[in-house]
Amino acid sequence: MSRLMVSISGLRGEIGSTLTPEVIQKYTLAFAKYINGGKIILGRDSRVSGPFVADIVRGCLVAGGCEVIDIGIVPTPTVQLEIEHHKAAGGIAITASHNPVQWNGLKFMASDGRFLPPDAAQQVFSMADRNEKDLKSWEQLGSVIQDDGAIRRHVQKVLQISYLDTEAIRKRRFKVVVDTVNGAGGVIIPQLLKELGCEVIAINQEPTGKFAHTPEPLPENLTELCERVRSEKADLGFAVDPDVDRCAIVDNEGNPIGEEYTLAIAAKLVFSKQPGRMVVNMSTSRASEDIAKYYNCMFVRSKVGEINVAEKMKEIDAIIGGEGNGGVILPEVHLGRDAPVAVALTLQALLEHGGSLKELKASLPQYNMVKKKINIAGLDPDKILTDLQEKYKDNDIDTLDGLKIDFEKSWVHLRKSNTEPIIRVIAEAPTSKEAEELAGRFLKEITQKS
Repeated sequence: MSRLMVSISGLRGEIGSTLTPEVIQKYTLAFAKYINGGKIILGRDSRVSGPFVADIVRGCLVAGGCEVIDIGIVPTPTVQLEIEHHKAAGGIAITASHNPVQWNGLKFMASDGRFLPPDAAQQVFSMADRNEKDLKSWEQLGSVIQDDGAIRRHVQKVLQISYLDTEAIRKRRFKVVVDTVNGAGGVIIPQLLKELGCEVIAINQEPTGKFAHTPEPLPENLTELCERVRSEKADLGFAVDPDVDRCAIVDNEGNPIGEEYTLAIAAKLVFSKQPGRMVVNMSTSRASEDIAKYYNCMFVRSKVGEINVAEKMKEIDAIIGGEGNGGVILPEVHLGRDAPVAVALTLQALLEHGGSLKELKASLPQYNMVKKKINIAGLDPDKILTDLQEKYKDNDIDTLDGLKIDFEKSWVHLRKSNTEPIIRVIAEAPTSKEAEELAGRFLKEITQKS
């Protein structure tokens, strides 16, 4: 049996195994009590299990006295925007993000349209563990209304981004292939591209929830998109995950440029127009850092996790930020990862560059990243990291989130998992060979401590 994953991003588990009706009920009733009634935005991705999960969530929120505004199958960032639009007390997105089809989950959001801060999330989870709830009598029950305008409003908000010259993009008539993996992006991404005058070739568009391939938008999962970009002689291709907060890009020759470069392209565009501050997580590529430094802009790293990046962005009033998994955060739209925002900024960047997407990527700082993990069952992960910290104390060390060791042209980031006995090892260097060697070196050092 898989484990129920509970983190600052919410909870997720496998349907029929760990994400049961009882679990959904327990957490939703706790959230309803935490919110203390009020208006709640409810949206979901297209997963096959979505309708039954939504039925339970709606019922529990009504039982807790909440006014539910159901916006249907939508991206997670659309739920965040609708909280602001409706001035709601909070929101729930029913999604397991990039996890495979058998998974689903709940993402809880606060009245500011962001995920619950870590302390608040822990409070809700603790209330759920104690089975806390506040069931209303018949005359105090909540209600449900439907709102089918959320995606239209999201598209309009993106089109209003100050960095875009929408008329110039429309005149360019980009030819774009998009893979929405039968997720919640099937409506919004093609709609946005058409609004921007693009010729759109959509694959895996219908939001059936029966994903055409492994849904995480990693290079190995984008073979169909790459082939279609080549056969259509398209300018570029976009791939999004099922809840549409991550965006990966394929260049004009049908090669994935790597998720890290979605944020790097956006950062270069924004900083070329306006100086400001940027926040990324500890595992994000140096490419974005180099770009910020080139424009003499402040660059700060946070713990991994969208809410951690968003909190730091709010704290320092950053104008752009995100995570290297294809997650771009543009506060001008809202403080959350948003694939439609990434799509629009990429088209503007490509327009201004004047060349091909391959040439645009080549104009950016070049790095390669590898991600590994190692089983450390029976060992103390904290001691392993402490020992390595001591060994490499003469290097540039950061312990904000695990252990990050910066070398002159490369870095390695080691983080223990909170849900399984592993240490994640992420390494970046100018070439893939150097990155592989650096990751291998630290995997060996960890192994030697067993």
